[in-house]
Amino acid sequence: MNATHPARHLFAAASLCLLALSTSVAHAQNMVSVQGSTLNMREGPSTSSAVLWELKRGYPLQITERKGNWVKVRDFEGDTGWVARSLTGNTPHHVVKSKVANIRSGPGTQHRIVGKAEYGELLRTREKRADWVRVEREEGVGGWIAKNLLWGW
Repeated sequence: MNATHPARHLFAAASLCLLALSTSVAHAQNMVSVQGSTLNMREGPSTSSAVLWELKRGYPLQITERKGNWVKVRDFEGDTGWVARSLTGNTPHHVVKSKVANIRSGPGTQHRIVGKAEYGELLRTREKRADWVRVEREEGVGGWIAKNLLWGW
């Protein structure tokens, strides 16, 4: 008889959980947000490099490379550039990546719609639950949005 040992299943399940957790932590460690009121995304790692975009406070960015006091980053649309590391922070934010996203009173489609957020809107991350993120607008109004409609951490 060729029975699989129960401990192997437990080990495999634990390994998958650790992999998922480490991937999530690695993603968060590779994310930053704009710390000051604005930040210039530049072509290269230098203040003499051309400014590509001006980003506002909280805008989430994914780090793809590090060079001295600079980090190369990618935004939710896939645009890349360089920013001064000292002007970034670790306050989590999300950007709406769908045309429109329903903001709900709770984490699920059974909850009522309390508002709508549009493509590119910047939202402060307040809580995460499975496939939902509780977000807050700059003026303090917020709710829950399905995670797949957002980009950030």
